[in-house]
Amino acid sequence: MSRVQLALRVPDLAASVAFYTKLFGTGPAKLRDGYANFAIAEPPLKLVLVEGNAGEDTRLDHLGVEVETTEAVHAATTRLSDAGLATAEENDTNCCYALQDKVWVHGPGREPWEVYVVKADADTLTKHRAGLATG
Repeated sequence: MSRVQLALRVPDLAASVAFYTKLFGTGPAKLRDGYANFAIAEPPLKLVLVEGNAGEDTRLDHLGVEVETTEAVHAATTRLSDAGLATAEENDTNCCYALQDKVWVHGPGREPWEVYVVKADADTLTKHRAGLATG
C-alpha cells in the first residue's frame, strides 16, 4: 500500500503531537528528539512533524509518497525521468530516524516531493543535503 506523506516544520513539537493525536484519533508511530511521525490508516497518510524554530508559524517542509519496496522507488525514478522531470536519487540514506531509498522531484512552485521506502529503523534524524527537505 502506498500513502501520501505530508511533512510539516512545527515550532512546538509537543503541542503539535497533542493536536494531531486528537485530530486523527491516533498517537505517533515514531516519536524521537525533534521528530514525530503518524502512520494514519484513515485517511491513509504519513504525517511527519519536524521541530523548527520556536515562535515561527508551522510551514510545509515537503511532500512525499511512501511506497513498500526499493523496486517501487526505482520504478518511480524511471517514470519521473521519462516524463522529463529532474530527479535526485538517495539510496541507503539515513533520514527521519530511518534507513531509506528515495527519489526527489520539485513541483512547479519548487515544492519538494519524495518517493521513498523505509528499509530499517535508524538512531539519528540526519538531515539531507541542501535544497531538499528532511524526509
